[in-house]
Amino acid sequence: MLPGRDPRVVMTHQAPRKHRYRTIWISDIHLGTRGAKARFLLDFLRNTESDTLYLVGDVVDGWRLEQHWYWPTAHDAVIQRLLRKARTGTEVIFLPGNHDAFARAWPDAPVGRVRVQDEACHTLADGRRLLVVHGDAFDGIVTYVRWLAHVNDATHRVMAGINRAINRVRRRFGRPYWSLSAFVRSKAKTAFKVLDAYEATMVREARARGFDGVVCGHVHHPACKPMDGVVYANTGDWMEHCSALVEDFDGNLALVDWTRAGAADLTPLLAESPEAEGVARLRDLVRRAVHAPPGAREEA
Repeated sequence: MLPGRDPRVVMTHQAPRKHRYRTIWISDIHLGTRGAKARFLLDFLRNTESDTLYLVGDVVDGWRLEQHWYWPTAHDAVIQRLLRKARTGTEVIFLPGNHDAFARAWPDAPVGRVRVQDEACHTLADGRRLLVVHGDAFDGIVTYVRWLAHVNDATHRVMAGINRAINRVRRRFGRPYWSLSAFVRSKAKTAFKVLDAYEATMVREARARGFDGVVCGHVHHPACKPMDGVVYANTGDWMEHCSALVEDFDGNLALVDWTRAGAADLTPLLAESPEAEGVARLRDLVRRAVHAPPGAREEA
């Protein structure tokens, strides 16, 4: 840490419309699944701007797409918005995770101006250095017990389906979005032990490598807090929490909760838009990576 500086962590807040940040981090979108909150993310991307945007892994769920090709128009719209940001001046950096690990073999900027790399070092406005990485490499289950990771993934998909059904009923009665997964985790001591171990591992890695903090994803649990003299930040996810980590122009970090902001209306994609070719190319790259049949496509 910088001498005499506190972690300068600001807790979760609801972001105002059309807000500008120095840096935005998002992860665990899981495009290619029914659980992805693509319209919420699209609304977030339309109403925020930043100098740098980090995509901290699991943007696309290759594990699920290998089993069943699902790619509605809303998922194209998210990719289009990301490519548009890259084209219009935002530095977009993609750090693949375990669900989109196939992208680690891609060269830089396979489409648009998006940089692809395994990890990044981000320097905050106040000079602190953060390690930015998805985090799957530090998860023993993913690294050493791959079959159990797939079991966990299947369990999460079931919970996500139940969560969608619950929230459809809640919307009919005018109730706000509610996360089943967050509720279950809050009641399960074992889940907290796993999260605690993961957080401790990430913090040790950051300290060992001389960083002032770490930004990661992977566990779908948004957090931003000081731990053992460094900052631990987790971006959360866009399946249930609809959360992002942001940096203002003074170097302050905060979590943004977009669950109450509402889902965006889906503007029809224009074939003549500058990003249309990039969207199609990226979708084709994903299809080939997961060995989906040519032309396979399912609309929402």
